[in-house]
Amino acid sequence: MKNKPAIFCLLLLATLPDGNKRASGQSTGSTPLKTASYIEVPVLCYHNINIKPTKENDYTISAFHFEQQVKALYDSGYRSILPGQLYDHLTKGIALPSKTVMLTFDDTHESHFSMAAPVLEKYGFRGVFFIMTVCIGRKNYLTAQQIKMLAAMGHSIQCHTYDHPPVKKITGEQWQQQVDKPVKKLEAITGKRVEYFAYPFGVWSEQAIIELKKRGIKAAFQLSGKKSTTEPLYTIKRMLIPGTWSEKKLLKELARVHTVKK
Repeated sequence: MKNKPAIFCLLLLATLPDGNKRASGQSTGSTPLKTASYIEVPVLCYHNINIKPTKENDYTISAFHFEQQVKALYDSGYRSILPGQLYDHLTKGIALPSKTVMLTFDDTHESHFSMAAPVLEKYGFRGVFFIMTVCIGRKNYLTAQQIKMLAAMGHSIQCHTYDHPPVKKITGEQWQQQVDKPVKKLEAITGKRVEYFAYPFGVWSEQAIIELKKRGIKAAFQLSGKKSTTEPLYTIKRMLIPGTWSEKKLLKELARVHTVKK
């Protein structure tokens, strides 16, 4: 991924999926948002969490700095939400806490279970884990049992494709391999619906949105690219959180956007 940390603004007017259709080839349809106010929700994105990383950067943070960041969020009054809550807020106008944040974790790293989850539990937060199913059970990656336990703890398990190809390169029947089968596998592991998606490398495409909607995906998350003007729910932005950021820097960045709009 080449994208830099970025702050996003969720659009007030959006085209929204209609219902929870899963059947392949069946579009979800759309309808405009009908709420007069909304909260801009920062969606944070983490990757590698290590005890003593050789270097901290956009994709690697030490376990110590990760906990310091989460503690800073908690001490500042932030509370976490999951994708379904954000979706309901945007589609139905359901209220959210005044200081809301979403914490997401990409790429199926084992440290998400052994290091991130205990910290989230300590501060009463819940996370969203975007899973590449090719990695399940491999060394240094999550096992099926760990994924099941994360879901049982109240975290959200969602799709990040089978093996992380750029969505612009996925064609035809490859969508079954990259989305349909991973979704079914994750649902079998967790016993819960998988309805949200994170684009590999944080990059989306118009065709990808069409394919995701066909498959009943309700919203999708990118990184800092341009938003779709017609399908903003499928281009929700996230911000990479570098391990080099201090707690003060993190809170400053969040404070720039976390306001209620009317």
